[in-house]
Amino acid sequence: MNELTVLISCPDQVGLVTHITRVLAAHQLNIIAMREFVDEANKAFFTRIACTGILENAKALKEKLLENLPENAEVNLITQQEKQVAVLVTKEYHCLAEILIKNHFKTLGANVKCVIGNYESLRDFTEKLGIPFFYVDHNNKEKDVFEAEIKEIVNQFDVDYLVLAKFMRILSADFVKDYAGKIINIHHSFLPAFIGANPYRQAFERGVKIIGATAHFVTDNLDEGPIITQHTNHVDHNFGVKEMVRAGKEIEKKVLLEALELIFEDRVFVSGNKTIVFK
Repeated sequence: MNELTVLISCPDQVGLVTHITRVLAAHQLNIIAMREFVDEANKAFFTRIACTGILENAKALKEKLLENLPENAEVNLITQQEKQVAVLVTKEYHCLAEILIKNHFKTLGANVKCVIGNYESLRDFTEKLGIPFFYVDHNNKEKDVFEAEIKEIVNQFDVDYLVLAKFMRILSADFVKDYAGKIINIHHSFLPAFIGANPYRQAFERGVKIIGATAHFVTDNLDEGPIITQHTNHVDHNFGVKEMVRAGKEIEKKVLLEALELIFEDRVFVSGNKTIVFK
């Protein structure tokens, strides 16, 4: 028996679940889990269906589903193959370390094909875990040249997603467009608070009582892409800058790894600037 994930988004109408399940049954596919959501404000329907069975003709199944769905429906049929990813880094190691350790022990749900850094700082750690590391210097270089060098590396590996694991360079609109919906970033706050450098020092100086982190898709608007997941941690007057940084990094790791797990399991739909997440 094979596993199949069916992802459908379309305008909402009466009877969608009945039409979808009838088609799947006709193709001898057994539904083992089904989640659906209706965005009533936008009259949109979303569903994630996990099936088992032998899929003999994926094209025919997709065509039959589309015949039974409203116009402008989107249907994705996904076999249980691991995603391929590239990770972009600067100097901070904590998010990369979590990703590479899980990758090493085959618990990431994806394969890390390469790590690209604009500093050499994380080369030794990356290569010790058997992952190719590519250094792309950004100094004294136009952004389009810098990004073209990154693209040349990424495109060698046919990756599904780019993960920005504390990659501290702002990507151009052209770069983002080339990988639309495929770039995942971690932000050091509930967006858009404490924008810029030294976020935890800013938080410390403001005397905040809650710190947090946000994982989101990257869009043209800096740090404003669709949010995948967020977490917080309570702090108080006993926290100095070092304690704030330490707590913040723990949240960043947690949020990024949770977001990646959801994405690698095909549990995230993007709808405008929001996401529907079937946990």
